[in-house]
Amino acid sequence: MLTPTSDFFDYVRHPHVSQRKVAGPPKVADAAIAVHGPGPIGRFNAKVGLKITLIVGTMWTAYLFTLITLVSAPGAFKTGDKIIIVAWIAQTFLQLVLLPIIIVGQNVQAVAADGRSLATYNDASAVLEEAKQIQAHLKVQDDAIQQILATLSASTTSNPLDLPTDRGQSESESRRV
Repeated sequence: MLTPTSDFFDYVRHPHVSQRKVAGPPKVADAAIAVHGPGPIGRFNAKVGLKITLIVGTMWTAYLFTLITLVSAPGAFKTGDKIIIVAWIAQTFLQLVLLPIIIVGQNVQAVAADGRSLATYNDASAVLEEAKQIQAHLKVQDDAIQQILATLSASTTSNPLDLPTDRGQSESESRRV
């Protein structure tokens, strides 16, 4: 007796597939909720923080901060005191000017990371869909194999001498040729 292929394998969908369909790709809003909380204060903090980051994280802000720091430069250099000059460079110039430049660089890196993340998400979705097609193809093949085996089993039990040969002829036909 032939055993159906369904007795050999039962497909069980991975639970992450359903979760991924519901959740979709990660979003900035979800990250803001995770960092600041879902309440009104959390939303306010996220909006203010994002707005300030967008304003300060520009090269125009870096140019403005450079001009602001240069206003105090003559006073620091006129003292001739090395400690005051080093303090002005470290505490005024570097901190004010480098802050927006670093944010600009981080923004560029974040955009690149988001692009890579989206590409990876899309690739994973495509691979999942390809795997579904492979599973469907294998099911069709399993059904065809079961049909072939059933046909062979029925023909060998009814008349073992009438088995087809490689050319599709029965044994009795090939003997006549």
